[in-house]
Amino acid sequence: MKNSFPKTPALLRQRLKEYWRYLNHWFLNTPERALLEAQQAAQRIRNIEIEHFDNKKISSESVKYTENVMSYWQGYLDKNLTIIKIRLAEFQLSRGIINISNSVLLEKLKVIDEVVEKYAIKDEQISNSGLGSTYPPLQINRSEIKKQPDSSNINDIKATLPPQSTGVFPRSIRKTVNRIKSDLAPQAEEEFVRNYRVSRNRTIIALRFMIILITVPLLTQYLSKEFLVTPILERIRGENATQIFINSDMEKEALHELHNFQQSLKFEYLLNQAPPLSSELTQEKIKDKAFEISEEFRNKSNSNIGNVFADLISLVSFSIVIALSKREIMILKSFMDTVVYGLSDSAKAFLIILVTDIFVGFHSPDGWEVLLAGLAEHLGLPASRNVIFLFIATFPVILNTIFKYWIFRYLSRLSPSALATLKEMDE
Repeated sequence: MKNSFPKTPALLRQRLKEYWRYLNHWFLNTPERALLEAQQAAQRIRNIEIEHFDNKKISSESVKYTENVMSYWQGYLDKNLTIIKIRLAEFQLSRGIINISNSVLLEKLKVIDEVVEKYAIKDEQISNSGLGSTYPPLQINRSEIKKQPDSSNINDIKATLPPQSTGVFPRSIRKTVNRIKSDLAPQAEEEFVRNYRVSRNRTIIALRFMIILITVPLLTQYLSKEFLVTPILERIRGENATQIFINSDMEKEALHELHNFQQSLKFEYLLNQAPPLSSELTQEKIKDKAFEISEEFRNKSNSNIGNVFADLISLVSFSIVIALSKREIMILKSFMDTVVYGLSDSAKAFLIILVTDIFVGFHSPDGWEVLLAGLAEHLGLPASRNVIFLFIATFPVILNTIFKYWIFRYLSRLSPSALATLKEMDE
């Protein structure tokens, strides 16, 4: 990796100019490149429609395929629609910086729009299904509000629900009859299959987005550190850098390791397991060990500095994923709400007690201390015990207050039985 850099300043400047010209050319071609990739993805969808779906939309309604075959084409469709979405976002972002306009771009956009418009209904079904509340909105009686004096209590303002229809039979019997009628309707099976597919697609999108949120920052951090940050640091710091340690803790650790090596030589000599060494030979061994330790801690210092820049790049990549995934975030939120609200009251209470005990419980300070010390070592910072203890004395208290407020304000309203179970388990 070190030999990949030029040795002389002139070659280095020439190489940097070449890199700059390449990056400049790559940046200026970003709008056309992004739009071309989006058009290619749209064309792939059109080819599948022509060859396998009689020039119709990729759907089970167009051609009767088996479920496994349809699942394959559905995955192929989702993949290309995602490519179109990402590349169009890249095109719009880069076009705001680089102002270009020609007839070729308009033709490509026309081809893309023709494909995307066919599958807009699919996206609406996935995003709308399960994302909104099924209850009718409350309607405020504004005439009653105007009649109230200015000093009236806010609790006197009544929210009027839609009028409930009354009949001869109780509501439960009517609901049961309506459910039976809907189950026996001719389109009941198609409706069930459609709802199942929408639910399955929503679950696949949510799980895939969770994996992306985890893997993209980790891969970005690792790749940027190994192939970008570390080579630059090794070139800048050099092999003969006098500053080996970036904090006092690393220096103390290196001196402690060298002292242990000296004591081990003396211990082996006293046990007659090693021949007596002259002072010159002993100093030579100690010098070699010191050089080995310096190399080890120089690499460790470079790694810690590289972690800082790689983590920042990883944070930027995570922010980009969040900014480009508003629809996926809504679907993930709906999926998490379904999972959480589907738990029993005992399971909800168990998870709340588990989370609170881990982060704000009696034994949590030990865990916070280990976590903060590991973070300081990862970033190459000295692990100051005063800072760690100050953090432990304030942050878990704030978390505990937030947990108690959430339990008092929301859990008592959303799930009173879970709150009662929580109190029983806590006692």
